[in-house]
Amino acid sequence: MAYRVRFVPDNAEVLVPEGTDLLRAATLAGLQIKSSCGGDGVCGRCAVSIREGRVDEGNASIPEKLRKRGLVLACRARVMGDTVVFVPEESKVATHHVLTGDAEHARLLTEKETEGAGRYAFSPLGKKVSVSLDEPTLTENAADLARLTARLKKGGLDEVETPLSTLRRLPRVLRECSFRADVYAARTGHGYSIVDVRPGHKETSALGLAVDIGTTTCVVHLVDLSSGITLERRGSYNRQARYGDDVISRIIHASEGGEKLAELQQAVIGTINDLTAEALSETGRSKDDVIAVVMAGNTTMSHLALAVPPDFIRLEPYIPAATHFGVVRAREIGLVAHPEAVVHTVPSVASYVGGDIVSGVLASDLAHSDEVALFIDIGTNGEMVLGNRDWMVACACSAGPCFEGGGISCGMRATPGAIQRVRVDADGEVYVSTVGGERPSGVCGSGLVDCLSSLRRAGVIDRSGQFQTDAGFPRMRQTPDGWEYVLVWGRDSRNGEDIAITEDDVKNLLRAKGAVYAGIRSLLRAVDLPMEAVERIYIAGGFGSYLNVQDAVAIGLIPDVSPEKYVFLGNSSIKGARMCLLSEEALAEADELARKITYLELSVGNTFMEEFVSAMFIPHTDLSLFPSVEGAKEGIR
Repeated sequence: MAYRVRFVPDNAEVLVPEGTDLLRAATLAGLQIKSSCGGDGVCGRCAVSIREGRVDEGNASIPEKLRKRGLVLACRARVMGDTVVFVPEESKVATHHVLTGDAEHARLLTEKETEGAGRYAFSPLGKKVSVSLDEPTLTENAADLARLTARLKKGGLDEVETPLSTLRRLPRVLRECSFRADVYAARTGHGYSIVDVRPGHKETSALGLAVDIGTTTCVVHLVDLSSGITLERRGSYNRQARYGDDVISRIIHASEGGEKLAELQQAVIGTINDLTAEALSETGRSKDDVIAVVMAGNTTMSHLALAVPPDFIRLEPYIPAATHFGVVRAREIGLVAHPEAVVHTVPSVASYVGGDIVSGVLASDLAHSDEVALFIDIGTNGEMVLGNRDWMVACACSAGPCFEGGGISCGMRATPGAIQRVRVDADGEVYVSTVGGERPSGVCGSGLVDCLSSLRRAGVIDRSGQFQTDAGFPRMRQTPDGWEYVLVWGRDSRNGEDIAITEDDVKNLLRAKGAVYAGIRSLLRAVDLPMEAVERIYIAGGFGSYLNVQDAVAIGLIPDVSPEKYVFLGNSSIKGARMCLLSEEALAEADELARKITYLELSVGNTFMEEFVSAMFIPHTDLSLFPSVEGAKEGIR
């Protein structure tokens, strides 16, 4: 039996079988509803209300504040008849500010410029070659393909292979254009593949895609391979988010069998395809002009994009199916591109240090420097690489979703209305600024760092994160769930409800920041180096781009070093992927980096746990590590 479900106020409708949960129905209707826990019924973010019809809520445990508003969890409410569902604004996935890369048009730097792409020769992974062949005769009777490949070899394209689909079209195309044709060739592992042959000598250039597959967001660059110019950039949420905020939730979903792995692959490929289609439409180009693709993502994201089972990444001893994924064709994974387009995936180092980190190291130029540098990417995982041209060691630690707004009662991603800056004065009064200047809806990662730092500085919390309940702050109050501190009163918020940070939220933030700093300290201890030996610290990723260094140091998230040592890279994953797309040399070096970087498994031995326990205070148990933090030397409570 199938029933009609209508979602308001968007008026999106869908017909679904009886028993389908509302979260799934919303996805089928084209709506994105928040679900940090992947539909396990524990995050409470998919709250909706039933306007008409009935649903089976099962034995779902709904938070009291949601129940009082007449809300149910979309992931637990199952359709039992025709239903009208109201989706509150705070339950919708809003437009997210995605770091798509440099604002200016991308170009390959000249060899005189010393950093990043300038180190690599301009040798894109795809090219168009215009050929003119003599027409065959009774005496000059070599096969069409033999004569074409001989001509291409003279032009420098050795070891050319031809897909069957191209070969089937070749004879007719050559004769239609009197043997004057444009050949579109893309670099494979050991040579070139003739992706397409088209009649005549046209001005149309070959295109490529650089893709960053993030756990939270996906970014696409549409690149002209003849000039290196990035024609369009697009970014949006990774649709896999409905299966959970973190990679572990998605691995679990993929390992449940049936079509689960295919669902995750279709979600991320669908996201990439929509972004690509938008970029192509804006430029007036065809998908068949896209002949080369480079994708960079963490190890799990790479597995899921290629529909390779990631099941054992989360289970000790944490072994991925592969770290080097070879070359595939666009048609094999359903990408919007020429069906025979060549797709490269930037290789990973290990289960939790992926191609996005390899791309970042490539973009930072860390591997060509004599000075010791530290590369940090902070997200649901904290991934970091320490080293220089002679050696590199990497590790990863689970920071959890806090810095992306997950696991925090008032947390949200950096969408319009998210509090991104917080200041608490000595009297406990709070001042905030939001993304887009809109009325506050919650707090995003950079705001949470500010908040924790300000609460500590004002004396609202002590070094262990405990609320100072006897301090007389008017915004501090006790609830049935414990103490909390109101950041924004309901009269000033978007949904009319108070926005507060709880003692549990503070504990979650301390665990997240402690994990990141413990990872850094573990790397340093592994190579027996003091923090003073590190000359430069690269901060990558969306969260890092909006990080207030002073506050991040004050809570003990990042090292207390001179601010001049910090370099913010933005989306280094897409930058590295684009470098690989535009240079065979860069792609080869990415492969070498993935093999060269030594992976440190933090679960082996006691070092990480010792460092983690020590980092569970603000800023740290060892105050000498944070000499610049106000009050640290005196050891104030």
